[in-house]
Amino acid sequence: MAGLAAAFGSGAMTNTIDCIEKADVILVTGSNTTENHPVLSSFVKRAVKFKDTKLIVVDPRRIKLVEHAHKYLRQNLGTDVAWINGMIYVIINEGLYDKKFVEERTENFEELKKVVEKYKPDYVEQITGIPARDLTEAARMFANAERGSILYCMGITQHTTGTDNVKSLANLAMVCGHMGIEGGGVNPLRGQNNVQGACDMGGLPNVFTAYQAVTDEAARKKLEAAWGVENLSAKPGLVVTDMIPKAHAGEIKAMYIIGENPLVSDADLSHVEDSLKHLDFLVVQDIFLTETAQYADVVFPSTCFAEKDGTFSNTERRVQRVRKAVESPGETKDDWWITCEIGTRMGFEMKYQNSEEIFEEIRTVTPSYAGITYERINEEGIHWPCPNIEHPGTPILHIGKFTRGKGMLHAIEYIPPAEQTDKEYPLYLTTGRNLYQYHTGTMTMKTEGLNERAPGTYVEISPPDAVKLDLIDGQKVKVASRRGEIEADVKVSDKAVTGTVFLPFHFADAAANRLTNSALDPVSKIPEFKVCAVKVSKT
Repeated sequence: MAGLAAAFGSGAMTNTIDCIEKADVILVTGSNTTENHPVLSSFVKRAVKFKDTKLIVVDPRRIKLVEHAHKYLRQNLGTDVAWINGMIYVIINEGLYDKKFVEERTENFEELKKVVEKYKPDYVEQITGIPARDLTEAARMFANAERGSILYCMGITQHTTGTDNVKSLANLAMVCGHMGIEGGGVNPLRGQNNVQGACDMGGLPNVFTAYQAVTDEAARKKLEAAWGVENLSAKPGLVVTDMIPKAHAGEIKAMYIIGENPLVSDADLSHVEDSLKHLDFLVVQDIFLTETAQYADVVFPSTCFAEKDGTFSNTERRVQRVRKAVESPGETKDDWWITCEIGTRMGFEMKYQNSEEIFEEIRTVTPSYAGITYERINEEGIHWPCPNIEHPGTPILHIGKFTRGKGMLHAIEYIPPAEQTDKEYPLYLTTGRNLYQYHTGTMTMKTEGLNERAPGTYVEISPPDAVKLDLIDGQKVKVASRRGEIEADVKVSDKAVTGTVFLPFHFADAAANRLTNSALDPVSKIPEFKVCAVKVSKT
């Protein structure tokens, strides 16, 4: 989460899941929480029902969580910077901002104030479609809270302005003084169970573990000594959205994909398919023969979470033990064992007895994990940073000061989405998940009961748009963008806003990502999955 990394030091929840119930106001945006994070959403609903917590939901769809909201703002797709700037304008203009926090713990306030000056509620309404009065009331509600928590997910990040969106939310939290306190914070909800752990372990092209930059000479020297190697590269690697075009151009000849299914999950799938075909050699390591694995020259079958020992780091930075519950089938092996065998056979010996031995090495090279041991997390996990054995862990980040000292307030202007509607493609498309299927369906689509609940794709459309296009519920239609087309069943729903349709991206046989735009955020390099132009027509 590059934007939050810039603001706070890492793309992690600043607070704990428990903290959600201690907030006076919760702002949820870009997160269909009840369907994507159903367990975590129960904390939100409990806070509202039993603890008099106020809930603000900002989302282009009338998601289920809106039923619990005290204020619902329905923004046009891709206009998040505008409504956040609008809230900040109201908060500053009415003197509701936390002057002490801003003066003592932030910098660049005057630049932010200048930029948001034009984002008056009436002007923001023209961009976002959010009524000026509703925006003003929501801003007052959030600013007047003693403890305000922001929850967001990929509805915020999967835009060409995703980094700007996250920085803007950070601005909002800091201006209100809702940082470094119980019940506050800026809290990204991770999309999969160990995304946080993968990032912590250096699963990003520009950092080693614990977000130590590859350009940092001291970090490189430390790791060279630990691993017995010389001249670790100071050059950041490629992000996946750079790898695919380079494969297409022939600049990348081979690819090794672990636990990922880009032939369903990546934007502009036709181009992805074509790019993988240009490779000389493709290796896929996964627990099932996914759509991507079927393209591979070599497939390594690996164990799933219930078949191995190890650790996961969850969305709240809690490092937890995972224990083997069942034997793995056939010739499957642990992911670490497969990787070590490849390294050893390529000439760099990687020998470990078990996952605990690997974790002990992790501790020595990862400052934020240094005090975490298997023994300490035997029964309950520990939140990083945990710099030594005596340290209890850090459930809440930025108490007293930020990692960088003072928090940087970013003066950010609104930029429209990369693709606009026109006469040929008059509707906007946004994508997401539903409750019964998960990501690309690698696991959930092996489950009969879930397939009964969600057997195939559908296009969610508003009643006025259905009337305009002469469509009825359950009818088969063609959905087309400038990149491809699929067929889907119509689902007429009040969740949808007029002018915008929604598709779940799980279903490979009618993949929403055949339609989505691969335009990238310039910083995070995340594609704009959440906005593109489409047309819907009868088959």
